[in-house]
Amino acid sequence: MNWRTELIPSLSTDKIRLTTPVFTIGSCFADEIGHRLTDNKFQAAVNPFGTVYNPVSIHRLLNFGLTGELPPEESYDQQEEIYFNFHFHSVFSSLKKDELQIRLKEVIAKSNSFLKMAEWIIITYGTAWVYKRHNETIVANCHKKSASHFTKQLLTDCEIIDSFASFYTLLKTINPSAKLILTVSPVRHIKDSLELNSVSKSVLRTACHTLVNRYPDVTYFPAYEILMDDLRDYRFYKKDLIHPTEEAIDYIWTKFTETYFDEPTKKIMMAWQHVKVDMAHRPFHESSKKHLHFLKSLLTRIESFQSMLNVDQEIAEIKTRIVKHPHAYNHGQ
Repeated sequence: MNWRTELIPSLSTDKIRLTTPVFTIGSCFADEIGHRLTDNKFQAAVNPFGTVYNPVSIHRLLNFGLTGELPPEESYDQQEEIYFNFHFHSVFSSLKKDELQIRLKEVIAKSNSFLKMAEWIIITYGTAWVYKRHNETIVANCHKKSASHFTKQLLTDCEIIDSFASFYTLLKTINPSAKLILTVSPVRHIKDSLELNSVSKSVLRTACHTLVNRYPDVTYFPAYEILMDDLRDYRFYKKDLIHPTEEAIDYIWTKFTETYFDEPTKKIMMAWQHVKVDMAHRPFHESSKKHLHFLKSLLTRIESFQSMLNVDQEIAEIKTRIVKHPHAYNHGQ
C-alpha cells in the first residue's frame, strides 16, 4: 500500500551546472539552498543582503543590486546606539552610521557585479504580511522598533505581481539571459496565527502561479508543497515545530537537484561529496604510515577535480596535513 503522496516536480529543460552563476535571495530557505550550492562548489551568491521575507522588499534589494544605487537617506534610523537601515536585515547594523553606509555600499557593489552575470536567480518568498512606516514605505525589517511606528498590511497578489514586473523589466535591460526560480518558504509564520499564515502563503502561491504563466523564463519550485503535502509529518520539523529538519531539507534539496541539474553535474556532485566525507575522516592513529598513504591518495583524488571545481583550499589543507605527518620524510611530499 502507498502511505504517502510523493510530489515529483516537472523536470526543467534549462539546467543549472557547476559553472553556472546562481544568486539566491529571500527567506531563510534561500540560505539553505544557497549553502548547499556552495557546499557542492557551485558559483553562488547566497542571500548577500541577509534574510528578507516579503516580496516587495526582496524586489527592492534586487533593484539596488542591479542598479548599484544606494538606499535613500530616509531609510536609515537609530535605536539606542545602533544604526540600521529599514531595507536591510539587522546583520547590517553598526555603532557608526558611516560604517554602516560603507558596508551597504560594499554589498550592493558585489551584488551588482554578480547579478550582471548571474544565469539563475532563486527567490524565496516567506510572507505576504508587510509593515509600513508612516511614510507608507514597506520595510524589510522592523529592527525591534515599537509597533506604533508601523502599520501591518497584507499584500495582494496583484501588488506582488506589479512589484515583480518592475524588477523583471529592470533585470532584462541589464541581464537579458537571466532565468528565475520562485519558491515559497515552507517555514510557517505562526506569530501571525496559523490561520493568517495560511492566508499569507496562499497569496504568495497565487502570485507565483501568475508570474510563472506570464513569463517563460520564470519557473516555480514546490519547496512549500513538498514539506506540506509530500513529507507531511512533524518528525520532519525541528523542536520549534516550525522549521524543517536537516533530513527534510536534504529531501527537498534532492528534489531540487533532480529538477534542475543534468546528469554530468549530479555525478560530479556525488563524487565530490565522497571526497568531503574522506576529508572529514579522522583515524584513531593519525601518525600511522597507512594514514599518510590515505592522505596522499586523497590529494590525488582532489587534484583530479581541478579542471571542474575550485579546490585550491582543499588541496592546501591536505598538503599541510601531509607535511605535518611524522612519516613525511621531506617537505616536498
